Amino acid sequence: MDTDKLVLAYIRLRDARHDLKHKFDAQDAELLKKMDMIEAELLEHAKEHGLESMKTQYGTASKRMSTRYWAPDWDSFKNFFESVGEDGMDFVEQRIHQSRFKEYLENNPDVAPPVNADSRYKIVVTRSRSS
Repeated sequence: MDTDKLVLAYIRLRDARHDLKHKFDAQDAELLKKMDMIEAELLEHAKEHGLESMKTQYGTASKRMSTRYWAPDWDSFKNFFESVGEDGMDFVEQRIHQSRFKEYLENNPDVAPPVNADSRYKIVVTRSRSS
């Protein structure tokens, strides 16, 4: 066994993976940017025409509400968290557990916890079964 050759091969493979990942990340960022532009255009079209979905021969673009919660002041959130009691543990991961916190707020509409909320419509595109 020639360890020099094996170590060299390993380093070359690791370097090739590194280069490949950087190329992928750059290309992926460009594709995501283009998809974001198309999503914004579809969302604006849906808004202008009062549409919830747009079916085409290629697939369907649907407008969906997405809400994300976060705590800008963790000390205040900790006080809120402690006031909820044992159920509060269901709200956190290393961040606020989105679906559980949303459900809590829906069931307790009079509570105003110290969090920010950002709700916005987004477009979800699904492929047509025939294409």
